[in-house]
Amino acid sequence: MKRRKDILGLRELEAEEIDEILTVGLSMKKLLKQNIKKLPHLGGRSVITLFYENSTRTRCSFELAAKYMGAHVVNVSSATSSVQKGETLVDTGKTLDAMRSDVIVIRHPVGGAPQLLAKTVRAHVINAGDGMNEHPSQALLDMLTMRESFPTLAGRKIAILGDIGHSRVAKSDLFGLTKLGAEVTMYAPRTLLPTGIEHMGAKICSSREEAVEGADVVMGLRIQLERQHAGNFPSLGEYAKFYGVDETVLRYAKPGALVMHPGPVNRGVELTSALIDGETSKIEEQVLSGIAVRMAMLFLLTKEEIA
Repeated sequence: MKRRKDILGLRELEAEEIDEILTVGLSMKKLLKQNIKKLPHLGGRSVITLFYENSTRTRCSFELAAKYMGAHVVNVSSATSSVQKGETLVDTGKTLDAMRSDVIVIRHPVGGAPQLLAKTVRAHVINAGDGMNEHPSQALLDMLTMRESFPTLAGRKIAILGDIGHSRVAKSDLFGLTKLGAEVTMYAPRTLLPTGIEHMGAKICSSREEAVEGADVVMGLRIQLERQHAGNFPSLGEYAKFYGVDETVLRYAKPGALVMHPGPVNRGVELTSALIDGETSKIEEQVLSGIAVRMAMLFLLTKEEIA
Protein backbone atom coordinates (compact mmCIF):
# COMPACT_ATOMS: atom_id res chain seq x y z
CA MET A 1 0.00 0.00 0.00
CA LYS A 2 1.40 3.37 -0.96
CA ARG A 3 2.28 5.64 1.92
CA ARG A 4 -0.95 7.33 2.95
CA LYS A 5 -1.57 9.38 6.03
CA ASP A 6 -5.33 8.74 6.05
CA ILE A 7 -8.10 6.52 4.67
CA LEU A 8 -10.97 8.86 3.87
CA GLY A 9 -12.82 7.04 1.10
CA LEU A 10 -12.57 4.40 -1.60
CA ARG A 11 -13.02 6.93 -4.37
CA GLU A 12 -9.40 7.98 -3.81
CA LEU A 13 -7.84 4.54 -3.27
CA GLU A 14 -6.29 2.60 -6.13
CA ALA A 15 -7.31 -0.98 -6.89
CA GLU A 16 -3.93 -2.25 -5.69
CA GLU A 17 -4.38 -0.51 -2.33
CA ILE A 18 -7.84 -1.96 -1.87
CA ASP A 19 -6.53 -5.41 -2.75
CA GLU A 20 -3.73 -5.10 -0.20
CA ILE A 21 -6.16 -4.14 2.56
CA LEU A 22 -8.30 -7.16 1.68
CA THR A 23 -5.31 -9.49 1.59
CA VAL A 24 -4.11 -8.37 5.02
CA GLY A 25 -7.71 -8.47 6.26
CA LEU A 26 -8.06 -12.10 5.20
CA SER A 27 -4.93 -12.94 7.21
CA MET A 28 -6.32 -11.10 10.22
CA LYS A 29 -9.62 -12.93 9.93
CA LYS A 30 -7.86 -16.29 9.93
CA LEU A 31 -6.23 -15.34 13.23
CA LEU A 32 -9.57 -14.25 14.68
CA LYS A 33 -11.16 -17.54 13.68
CA GLN A 34 -8.36 -19.28 15.58
CA ASN A 35 -9.35 -17.10 18.57
CA ILE A 36 -6.02 -15.28 18.45
CA LYS A 37 -6.89 -11.86 19.82
CA LYS A 38 -3.61 -10.63 21.26
CA LEU A 39 -1.28 -9.25 18.62
CA PRO A 40 1.66 -6.81 18.98
CA HIS A 41 1.05 -4.78 15.81
CA LEU A 42 -0.13 -1.57 17.54
CA GLY A 43 1.70 -1.92 20.84
CA GLY A 44 2.15 1.47 22.50
CA ARG A 45 -0.12 3.25 20.00
CA SER A 46 -3.26 5.20 20.85
CA VAL A 47 -6.48 5.11 18.84
CA ILE A 48 -9.30 7.61 19.42
CA THR A 49 -12.84 6.89 18.20
CA LEU A 50 -14.55 10.26 17.70
CA PHE A 51 -18.23 9.68 16.95
CA TYR A 52 -20.73 12.46 16.32
CA GLU A 53 -23.43 9.92 15.42
CA ASN A 54 -24.76 6.85 17.17
CA SER A 55 -23.10 3.57 16.23
CA THR A 56 -22.86 0.05 17.58
CA ARG A 57 -21.26 -2.15 14.92
CA THR A 58 -18.70 0.29 13.52
CA ARG A 59 -17.58 1.76 16.81
CA CYS A 60 -17.27 -1.58 18.63
CA SER A 61 -15.54 -3.09 15.61
CA PHE A 62 -12.86 -0.38 15.45
CA GLU A 63 -12.38 -0.55 19.21
CA LEU A 64 -11.93 -4.32 19.24
CA ALA A 65 -9.66 -4.19 16.18
CA ALA A 66 -7.36 -1.72 17.92
CA LYS A 67 -7.40 -3.57 21.25
CA TYR A 68 -6.71 -6.94 19.64
CA MET A 69 -3.53 -5.43 18.22
CA GLY A 70 -2.38 -3.94 21.51
CA ALA A 71 -3.40 -0.29 21.13
CA HIS A 72 -4.71 1.99 23.85
CA VAL A 73 -8.27 3.00 22.87
CA VAL A 74 -10.26 6.03 24.00
CA ASN A 75 -13.87 6.61 22.95
CA VAL A 76 -15.07 10.19 22.55
CA SER A 77 -18.78 10.87 22.04
CA SER A 78 -20.03 14.30 21.00
CA ALA A 79 -22.83 14.00 23.55
CA THR A 80 -20.33 13.96 26.43
CA SER A 81 -17.50 16.03 24.95
CA SER A 82 -16.67 19.72 24.72
CA VAL A 83 -18.72 19.82 21.49
CA GLN A 84 -21.66 20.46 23.81
CA LYS A 85 -19.81 23.58 25.00
CA GLY A 86 -19.43 24.89 21.46
CA GLU A 87 -16.03 23.47 20.54
CA THR A 88 -15.48 23.11 16.79
CA LEU A 89 -14.33 19.95 15.04
CA VAL A 90 -11.01 21.57 14.22
CA ASP A 91 -10.38 22.54 17.84
CA THR A 92 -11.41 19.08 19.04
CA GLY A 93 -8.95 17.59 16.58
CA LYS A 94 -6.15 19.88 17.71
CA THR A 95 -6.81 18.91 21.33
CA LEU A 96 -6.68 15.19 20.54
CA ASP A 97 -3.56 15.75 18.46
CA ALA A 98 -1.87 17.56 21.34
CA MET A 99 -2.45 14.40 23.39
CA ARG A 100 -0.22 12.58 20.89
CA SER A 101 -3.00 10.41 19.47
CA ASP A 102 -1.77 8.14 16.69
CA VAL A 103 -5.06 7.42 14.91
CA ILE A 104 -8.43 9.20 15.03
CA VAL A 105 -11.44 7.29 13.73
CA ILE A 106 -14.25 9.73 13.02
CA ARG A 107 -17.94 9.41 12.20
CA HIS A 108 -19.75 12.65 11.42
CA PRO A 109 -23.18 13.63 10.05
CA VAL A 110 -21.63 16.17 7.66
CA GLY A 111 -19.96 14.98 4.48
CA GLY A 112 -16.34 16.09 4.25
CA ALA A 113 -15.77 16.34 8.00
CA PRO A 114 -13.04 13.62 8.00
CA GLN A 115 -11.21 15.46 5.21
CA LEU A 116 -11.28 18.67 7.24
CA LEU A 117 -9.99 16.87 10.32
CA ALA A 118 -7.24 15.14 8.35
CA LYS A 119 -5.90 18.50 7.15
CA THR A 120 -5.79 19.73 10.74
CA VAL A 121 -4.12 16.93 12.68
CA ARG A 122 -0.84 15.07 12.63
CA ALA A 123 -2.59 11.80 13.53
CA HIS A 124 -3.84 9.36 10.93
CA VAL A 125 -7.55 9.79 10.23
CA ILE A 126 -9.94 7.01 9.23
CA ASN A 127 -13.40 7.85 7.97
CA ALA A 128 -16.02 5.75 9.77
CA GLY A 129 -18.86 7.35 7.82
CA ASP A 130 -19.50 10.97 6.88
CA GLY A 131 -22.99 12.21 6.09
CA MET A 132 -24.26 10.63 2.89
CA ASN A 133 -20.77 10.58 1.38
CA GLU A 134 -18.75 7.44 2.12
CA HIS A 135 -18.27 4.59 4.59
CA PRO A 136 -15.02 2.99 3.37
CA SER A 137 -14.48 0.41 6.10
CA GLN A 138 -17.99 -1.01 5.62
CA ALA A 139 -17.40 -1.45 1.88
CA LEU A 140 -14.03 -3.06 2.58
CA LEU A 141 -15.58 -5.56 4.97
CA ASP A 142 -18.27 -6.31 2.39
CA MET A 143 -15.60 -7.02 -0.21
CA LEU A 144 -13.57 -9.05 2.28
CA THR A 145 -16.62 -11.24 2.91
CA MET A 146 -17.09 -11.71 -0.83
CA ARG A 147 -13.40 -12.53 -1.32
CA GLU A 148 -13.75 -15.47 1.04
CA SER A 149 -16.16 -17.04 -1.44
CA PHE A 150 -14.65 -15.78 -4.69
CA PRO A 151 -10.88 -15.73 -5.40
CA THR A 152 -11.42 -12.57 -7.44
CA LEU A 153 -14.23 -10.06 -7.71
CA ALA A 154 -13.43 -9.31 -11.34
CA GLY A 155 -16.40 -10.31 -13.50
CA ARG A 156 -18.71 -10.90 -10.53
CA LYS A 157 -22.15 -9.31 -10.48
CA ILE A 158 -23.22 -7.56 -7.29
CA ALA A 159 -26.83 -6.43 -6.94
CA ILE A 160 -27.55 -3.66 -4.42
CA LEU A 161 -31.16 -2.87 -3.55
CA GLY A 162 -32.59 -0.45 -1.00
CA ASP A 163 -32.14 3.10 0.20
CA ILE A 164 -29.27 3.95 -2.13
CA GLY A 165 -29.91 7.69 -2.01
CA HIS A 166 -29.13 7.99 1.69
CA SER A 167 -26.50 5.23 1.78
CA ARG A 168 -22.82 6.06 2.15
CA VAL A 169 -22.24 2.28 2.12
CA ALA A 170 -23.64 1.96 -1.41
CA LYS A 171 -21.33 4.66 -2.72
CA SER A 172 -18.21 3.18 -1.14
CA ASP A 173 -19.20 -0.32 -2.31
CA LEU A 174 -19.71 1.03 -5.83
CA PHE A 175 -16.31 2.73 -5.91
CA GLY A 176 -14.48 -0.29 -4.49
CA LEU A 177 -16.23 -3.05 -6.41
CA THR A 178 -15.94 -1.41 -9.80
CA LYS A 179 -12.24 -0.74 -9.24
CA LEU A 180 -11.79 -4.46 -8.64
CA GLY A 181 -13.63 -5.30 -11.86
CA ALA A 182 -17.07 -6.24 -10.57
CA GLU A 183 -20.37 -5.24 -12.18
CA VAL A 184 -22.72 -3.38 -9.84
CA THR A 185 -26.45 -3.25 -10.50
CA MET A 186 -28.82 -1.14 -8.40
CA TYR A 187 -32.56 -0.95 -7.89
CA ALA A 188 -34.63 1.33 -5.67
CA PRO A 189 -37.59 3.69 -5.85
CA ARG A 190 -36.65 6.68 -7.99
CA THR A 191 -37.02 8.84 -4.88
CA LEU A 192 -34.22 6.83 -3.25
CA LEU A 193 -31.75 6.94 -6.15
CA PRO A 194 -29.11 9.69 -6.09
CA THR A 195 -28.88 11.76 -9.24
CA GLY A 196 -26.04 10.73 -11.51
CA ILE A 197 -24.99 7.55 -9.70
CA GLU A 198 -25.01 5.73 -13.04
CA HIS A 199 -22.12 7.99 -14.06
CA MET A 200 -20.14 6.57 -11.12
CA GLY A 201 -20.30 3.09 -12.64
CA ALA A 202 -23.62 1.65 -11.47
CA LYS A 203 -26.15 0.02 -13.78
CA ILE A 204 -29.59 1.25 -12.75
CA CYS A 205 -32.25 -1.41 -13.34
CA SER A 206 -35.99 -1.11 -13.92
CA SER A 207 -37.00 -4.05 -11.70
CA ARG A 208 -35.78 -6.20 -8.85
CA GLU A 209 -35.61 -9.17 -11.16
CA GLU A 210 -33.40 -7.36 -13.65
CA ALA A 211 -31.04 -6.22 -10.90
CA VAL A 212 -30.76 -9.68 -9.36
CA GLU A 213 -30.63 -11.68 -12.62
CA GLY A 214 -27.44 -13.77 -12.58
CA ALA A 215 -26.03 -12.01 -9.52
CA ASP A 216 -23.30 -13.59 -7.42
CA VAL A 217 -24.19 -11.39 -4.45
CA VAL A 218 -27.50 -9.77 -3.48
CA MET A 219 -27.15 -6.96 -0.95
CA GLY A 220 -30.02 -5.21 0.79
CA LEU A 221 -29.67 -1.73 2.27
CA ARG A 222 -31.50 -0.41 5.31
CA ILE A 223 -34.30 2.08 4.83
CA GLN A 224 -32.81 5.07 6.67
CA LEU A 225 -35.93 6.71 8.04
CA GLU A 226 -33.84 9.02 10.23
CA ARG A 227 -32.22 10.63 7.17
CA GLN A 228 -35.25 11.25 4.98
CA HIS A 229 -38.49 13.14 4.76
CA ALA A 230 -41.93 11.62 4.33
CA GLY A 231 -43.08 10.84 0.82
CA ASN A 232 -40.15 8.81 -0.55
CA PHE A 233 -42.40 5.74 -0.56
CA PRO A 234 -45.99 5.11 0.63
CA SER A 235 -45.32 2.70 3.53
CA LEU A 236 -42.87 0.08 4.74
CA GLY A 237 -45.35 -2.64 3.79
CA GLU A 238 -45.61 -1.41 0.23
CA TYR A 239 -41.85 -0.94 0.04
CA ALA A 240 -41.33 -4.56 1.09
CA LYS A 241 -43.87 -5.77 -1.46
CA PHE A 242 -42.43 -3.92 -4.46
CA TYR A 243 -38.76 -3.33 -3.59
CA GLY A 244 -37.75 -5.86 -0.93
CA VAL A 245 -36.00 -9.15 -1.68
CA ASP A 246 -37.70 -12.45 -0.91
CA GLU A 247 -37.16 -16.06 -1.95
CA THR A 248 -38.99 -15.55 -5.26
CA VAL A 249 -36.79 -12.63 -6.25
CA LEU A 250 -33.60 -14.40 -5.13
CA ARG A 251 -34.32 -17.25 -7.57
CA TYR A 252 -33.25 -14.91 -10.38
CA ALA A 253 -29.72 -14.82 -8.93
CA LYS A 254 -27.12 -17.51 -9.46
CA PRO A 255 -27.63 -20.69 -7.40
CA GLY A 256 -26.00 -20.18 -4.02
CA ALA A 257 -25.78 -16.40 -4.40
CA LEU A 258 -24.55 -14.68 -1.25
CA VAL A 259 -27.11 -12.63 0.70
CA MET A 260 -25.63 -9.60 2.44
CA HIS A 261 -26.70 -6.49 4.36
CA PRO A 262 -24.61 -3.89 6.23
CA GLY A 263 -27.06 -3.97 9.17
CA PRO A 264 -29.03 -3.34 11.14
CA VAL A 265 -31.68 -5.12 9.07
CA ASN A 266 -35.36 -4.21 9.04
CA ARG A 267 -36.67 -7.79 8.92
CA GLY A 268 -39.38 -8.30 6.38
CA VAL A 269 -38.68 -4.95 4.70
CA GLU A 270 -35.35 -5.08 2.83
CA LEU A 271 -34.98 -8.86 3.21
CA THR A 272 -37.23 -11.61 4.50
CA SER A 273 -36.28 -13.46 7.69
CA ALA A 274 -35.87 -16.65 5.65
CA LEU A 275 -33.11 -15.02 3.60
CA ILE A 276 -31.49 -13.28 6.58
CA ASP A 277 -31.20 -16.60 8.42
CA GLY A 278 -30.68 -18.73 5.30
CA GLU A 279 -27.72 -20.92 4.35
CA THR A 280 -26.18 -18.40 1.95
CA SER A 281 -26.61 -15.41 4.27
CA LYS A 282 -23.29 -13.75 5.11
CA ILE A 283 -24.74 -11.04 7.34
CA GLU A 284 -23.24 -12.39 10.57
CA GLU A 285 -19.99 -13.19 8.76
CA GLN A 286 -19.77 -9.54 7.75
CA VAL A 287 -19.51 -8.59 11.41
CA LEU A 288 -16.31 -10.59 11.94
CA SER A 289 -15.00 -9.33 8.60
CA GLY A 290 -15.49 -5.83 9.99
CA ILE A 291 -13.05 -6.39 12.82
CA ALA A 292 -10.53 -8.05 10.51
CA VAL A 293 -10.56 -5.38 7.83
CA ARG A 294 -10.31 -2.59 10.41
CA MET A 295 -7.32 -4.35 11.93
CA ALA A 296 -5.80 -4.31 8.45
CA MET A 297 -6.54 -0.60 7.97
CA LEU A 298 -4.99 0.36 11.30
CA PHE A 299 -1.93 -1.81 10.71
CA LEU A 300 -1.25 -0.62 7.16
CA LEU A 301 -1.56 3.06 8.07
CA THR A 302 0.94 2.80 10.90
CA LYS A 303 3.23 -0.11 9.96
CA GLU A 304 6.22 1.96 8.80
CA GLU A 305 6.16 4.00 11.99
CA ILE A 306 5.89 0.86 14.10
CA ALA A 307 8.74 -0.76 12.19
